[in-house]
Amino acid sequence: MTRFRALLEGWARGDLHPAPVADLVGFRLVSCAEGEARIELDAGPRHHNPMGIVHGGILCDLADAAMGVALAAALDEGETFATLQLSASYLRSVRDGRLTATGRLVHRGKSVAHAEAEVTDGESRTVARFTSTCLVSRPAPPR
Repeated sequence: MTRFRALLEGWARGDLHPAPVADLVGFRLVSCAEGEARIELDAGPRHHNPMGIVHGGILCDLADAAMGVALAAALDEGETFATLQLSASYLRSVRDGRLTATGRLVHRGKSVAHAEAEVTDGESRTVARFTSTCLVSRPAPPR
């Protein structure tokens, strides 16, 4: 089991403290497997924009975390990644309630990975869809 995989499983079980952004935004990892992750957020007024709906950046954070966890769970030991591009399509507004982001690894190449995420509301309606392109890095070989 890789270091990332152990960290993610500990986070999902509640044994390990998540990344600081999870506390800031208020999301939690519900499940992760190689290439798939589910993250939830109980949205409310603290997540609102001036129009009284959940800010698009909050939805983006939620989806980005789900896609990142899906990829991290599939990394080999010593590999890391960085997001190169993230695209969002917002489909409906939401004020409050449980939001679920399901992230999936779509393609994993040697140095580039593609992921997607769907955010749904408590009635299983799609709120937004996201795609991401990530650069996968490996440690330099010893000299």
